Amino acid sequence: MPHTITEKILAAHTDKKEVEPKEFILARVDLAFANDITAPIAIHEFRKSGAKSVFDASKIALIPDHFTPSKDIRSAEHCRVMRDFARETRIENYFEVGEMGIEHALLPEKGLIVSGDLVIGADSHTCTHGALGAFAMGVGSTDLAACMVTGEVWLDVPASIKFVYKGKLKKWVCGKDIILFTIGKVGVDGAAYHAMEFTGEAIERLPMDERFTICNMAVEAGATSGIIAPDKITEGYIRKHSKRKPVIYKSDAGAKYAATYEYDLSKLEPQIAFPSLPDNAKDVGKASNVNIDQVVIGSCTNGRLSDLEIAAKILRGKKVYPYVRCIIIPATQEIYKEAMKRGLFDIFIKAGAVVSTPTCGPCLGGHMGILAKGEKAIATTNRNFVGRMGHPESEVYLASPAVCAASAILGRIAHPAEV
Repeated sequence: MPHTITEKILAAHTDKKEVEPKEFILARVDLAFANDITAPIAIHEFRKSGAKSVFDASKIALIPDHFTPSKDIRSAEHCRVMRDFARETRIENYFEVGEMGIEHALLPEKGLIVSGDLVIGADSHTCTHGALGAFAMGVGSTDLAACMVTGEVWLDVPASIKFVYKGKLKKWVCGKDIILFTIGKVGVDGAAYHAMEFTGEAIERLPMDERFTICNMAVEAGATSGIIAPDKITEGYIRKHSKRKPVIYKSDAGAKYAATYEYDLSKLEPQIAFPSLPDNAKDVGKASNVNIDQVVIGSCTNGRLSDLEIAAKILRGKKVYPYVRCIIIPATQEIYKEAMKRGLFDIFIKAGAVVSTPTCGPCLGGHMGILAKGEKAIATTNRNFVGRMGHPESEVYLASPAVCAASAILGRIAHPAEV
């Protein structure tokens, strides 16, 4: 019987020959991870279980990335809980501040996830890793605690929705625009409890960084996961970063989908998600009268090297608009080092931007860029809910690194072609 890539990966992690949508299964996990917000809860539940050791110290990762470097006493205590637990259980993949990065950029970079894996993370944007051809799903901290004991997770097999993208992208249009456009079409619950499978010629031409961006925001359409079948681009990325051998799965011809959507992207313009939902997507030209107070370029969505290079290309020789804060956050220490080596920081600082150590920081209203009442920000982050980046009467607009960099220069939301 024909199956989707998601169904094949999940079946391979059970004792079953095949699985079907809506089937409840117990599956073996290749990697389970958490951050400084979600890990302490999981650790508390782990201790309540009476377990003395984790199922496999090499298959758990703990990454302090949300409020770190610790912004206050409470966040410092959370990080201490993680640190002590990692030391006690000898978890191999604990990344202290000097080595850490935003989890969804760090883990692929460290080679801890490859095609064919089943990955769970106590963070909703775990779906990012589907870009590698893995099944990756966010879970609650209690589910993570159970997995740390058993190495397994209970889950409902999600039905898949197939997205087929045709056409050649215009200049300045990228993966962020594709996913904002898609969420705008299907809505924030349009893929609820489904796997979003991204296919088509437009996807095949995208580099890995942009594929990560697309899968990262699958959850903003309500999806359980996002996934892109591995190809030569995927395999090249894995060879560079991992010593593990990937297992390649692809959907069968004739596989059943809950729905199929086809889009011609040849006329797609850069997209802006207006407040206060990611599905409130419009062409950038419809936002040209929106003045801004803050720009954030970074996050697990768009803090990778190619994102910083695009921003630098636009900011080179320009100045950030007076009274606008432009905050740039490389997603990992390796990205930070490479960006510095390539002279990107010099461009940013000369333009009047500030560069931060890796952190989720402003994305969730944590630190490093909180909005005051009435302020407006444009960001490469993934959510723009009410109060997401600070005061409940502030506003967040979502866009690509190119649009954010252009907006920083003009002090209003702008198309990159304007600068």
